[in-house]
Amino acid sequence: MNRFRLVLLAVAVAASTTACGRKAALIYPDMLIPAAPSDVSVQQSGPAVKLIFTLPDKDRAGRTLPGVAGVKISRRSAEGGQKDVCPACTADYRLLETIYLEHLPPVVQRFGNRLVVLDSDVIAGNTYSYRATPFTADGVEGALSVPAEVQTVSALPAPELTIDAFPTEVRFSLKANLPATAKLLGFNLYRSSGTGSRSYLPLNREPLTGGTYADATLERGVKYRYSARMLILPASGGVVESLESNVVEGMLKDDE
Repeated sequence: MNRFRLVLLAVAVAASTTACGRKAALIYPDMLIPAAPSDVSVQQSGPAVKLIFTLPDKDRAGRTLPGVAGVKISRRSAEGGQKDVCPACTADYRLLETIYLEHLPPVVQRFGNRLVVLDSDVIAGNTYSYRATPFTADGVEGALSVPAEVQTVSALPAPELTIDAFPTEVRFSLKANLPATAKLLGFNLYRSSGTGSRSYLPLNREPLTGGTYADATLERGVKYRYSARMLILPASGGVVESLESNVVEGMLKDDE
């Protein structure tokens, strides 16, 4: 038994004894590691793939964690759209990225406890499956997430975006460039300000299903940049984000 498991066993035995000396239920060492990431999803976005998940804040026993130091992303690929015949098998997964939360790489964005990881090293027509494993500052790995799978297609055309400014909001017109064999489900609108890169998460919570949209959540005097992507259901199935539209800039118009 290695040193770490001895320490965990000691902690488990200590945790099983209450202050008054009575023994509580024994917590096994494998329950003291970080719980698995949750809300795992994956979606093609343009020519790339976005993996989204929530970091754990508890261990497997349900107790509050002081935090995780990072997460390891593993990926398995299959050529020609071959489906994963064994989602629970881990032997064929290869380490894709080791992410330290204090120093996020450019391909990762954090929103509270949610992480969005952009994987651009994909080939259209292949199937990719992803899993995430959290780890602590001491290097202790947590539970493995459930797998999330996506079958990629050739990048779909971008929509066209125009903008008009008003004293209390900016308004957009969205025009789809839809392939004949695909179904339009709506649009995602992305926003940024200053010199920062555009968010990996859209401004809207639900797909924008009309041809127009207004953004009234703006600060006066700040210039914003916007782009859009179509949400498309291709003939092969699975919801796909199109290529990114043209980028437009706008800010609240001064009262006349």
